[in-house]
Amino acid sequence: MMNALASTSRNFRNAARLLGLDSNLEKSLLMPYKEIKFECTIRKDDGTLVSYVGYRIQHDNSRGPMKGGIRYHPKAEHDEINALAQLMTWKTAVVNVPYGGAKGGIACSPKDLSISELERLTRVFTLKIHDAIGVNVDVPAPDMGTNAQTMAWISDEYSKFHGYSPEIVTGKPIELGGSLGREAATGRGVVYATEALLAEHDKSIKGSTFVIQGFGNVGSWVARLIHERGGKIIAVSDISGALKNTNGIDIPALLEHKETNGSLISFDGGDMINGDELLTQECDVLVPCALSGVLTRENAGEVKAKFVIEAANNPTDPEADEILSQKGVVILPDIYANAGGVTVSHFELVQNNQNVMWDEDNVNAQLKKYMSGAFNSIKSMCQTHECNLRMGAYTLGVGRVAKCTLLRGWGS
Repeated sequence: MMNALASTSRNFRNAARLLGLDSNLEKSLLMPYKEIKFECTIRKDDGTLVSYVGYRIQHDNSRGPMKGGIRYHPKAEHDEINALAQLMTWKTAVVNVPYGGAKGGIACSPKDLSISELERLTRVFTLKIHDAIGVNVDVPAPDMGTNAQTMAWISDEYSKFHGYSPEIVTGKPIELGGSLGREAATGRGVVYATEALLAEHDKSIKGSTFVIQGFGNVGSWVARLIHERGGKIIAVSDISGALKNTNGIDIPALLEHKETNGSLISFDGGDMINGDELLTQECDVLVPCALSGVLTRENAGEVKAKFVIEAANNPTDPEADEILSQKGVVILPDIYANAGGVTVSHFELVQNNQNVMWDEDNVNAQLKKYMSGAFNSIKSMCQTHECNLRMGAYTLGVGRVAKCTLLRGWGS
């Protein structure tokens, strides 16, 4: 199986060829602007010292300050962070928000750390990168394993060196300058993107069947919003296992169960199945919302969904991509499908800069406008280059970044 960096770079090179980019410009666009790797050592609650590896990779700043999440995950490593930083560059360009791409992370298991240990780790992380980020340089956000509280700690630690700077991060608590609608933004953006794609095929969420892999922040919001729109969710999974009910899962009851029990286990509104079986359930729409590389050449031939919505980053291996395309499965790529989070992060910074707060209806209406506009632009690129939606999105994003790079004189 191809790793995340090789997969993302391959998609980029395919797009560069379709666009006819100069080979030197292509090489320049692929190379990260700056890579930082460092040690994060903290004292645990029991008094022992423990060290973790931290990263911040800044990929491109031709279209504005770099933007990207910070993930706390045991598998956070250089190539994955590099791939995610690159994806952010194309993603911000696809939805046309004025940023470049970056990503950060710590190779740790947050569930094994206490709140005080997580706070100490976050402050050490911020200490190591505070002089490399900034409101006009690089603005972090939450990602897997981090949340609004993590952003509050980063903002506070950064402010010790640079003065009160709430706008140094997005995805903050509302009380510290966060935006209404930001927590749901990635999931809501996935749903708007799904609506746009299904409408193109004379279908709608209402009356369609869905399988959702992952029930964290993104997956749970996708499930809630699809359920509200009349979609039938027949299977979901989280780290504990997978749940199936062909008559449709009662999502509000499942959300309540997860909130109370912390997992899907022992929910009586469906049958537990093997997590690997989830991806091959018969349904209209499959929504991977968890880790990268879950659709592979081994299981792609068994996928029975008509549409795959990439709510996760890099969920589809290139070989799986080809198998699914040959089967006629329509794939909505990650660099568009999950761009709702960075879009509302942009709205958050606009509100911070103007010292105003939008109401949630306005945030959601603006998000829908951006997602709809991006879908139409992708479709236009598909027609221009006679390509699928993934290459439509990549040619759109890469083309915009390449143009800004040349306009600034960097490619000459």
